[in-house]
Amino acid sequence: MNHFTLHTVDTAPDDSKSMLQNSLSAFGFIPNLHAVMAEAPGLLDGYQVLHKLFSESSFNAEELTVVWQTINVEHECGYCVPAHTGIAHMMKVDAELTEALRNRAPLPTEKLQVLHDTTLAMTRSRGKPSAEQLERFFAAGYTQRQLLEIVLGLAQKVMSNYTNHLAATPVDAPFQKFSWSAK
Repeated sequence: MNHFTLHTVDTAPDDSKSMLQNSLSAFGFIPNLHAVMAEAPGLLDGYQVLHKLFSESSFNAEELTVVWQTINVEHECGYCVPAHTGIAHMMKVDAELTEALRNRAPLPTEKLQVLHDTTLAMTRSRGKPSAEQLERFFAAGYTQRQLLEIVLGLAQKVMSNYTNHLAATPVDAPFQKFSWSAK
């Protein structure tokens, strides 16, 4: 097993120090994902930029959660599923939705189910959903912009999910109560 360093502001490479300080200021702690990513400053910077951009996309809090958690669960990320469960609670997303996503259960609305199914199709097909899937996505009221924003969310989650797989990143204390494992 590889042993990755959980960097602090003091131990991080110079180019990562300010980003970790920003994480500390924003969250009151340095998330372990950021602490691991700090080893590669470009990865941490890219992840934080993509997170900001996706968070500011045209998706609402429920839809952001659907995209994030669909990818996290499909990638079986034992760090990101609990973290995004906690984030969803902070964003006031209904617990019924977060539990359905965590448990691969049907979602509470058809529109969110279509978003989930499209995100899953994008993830599994490496960006090549079927024509029928795209028709269903657009018929549900989603747009071309939102289809492309799923790509943005996927890029962000590949960075975090793959990093966590490599590093076996420990779940942060605030999110441990939401622990999860693939069934």
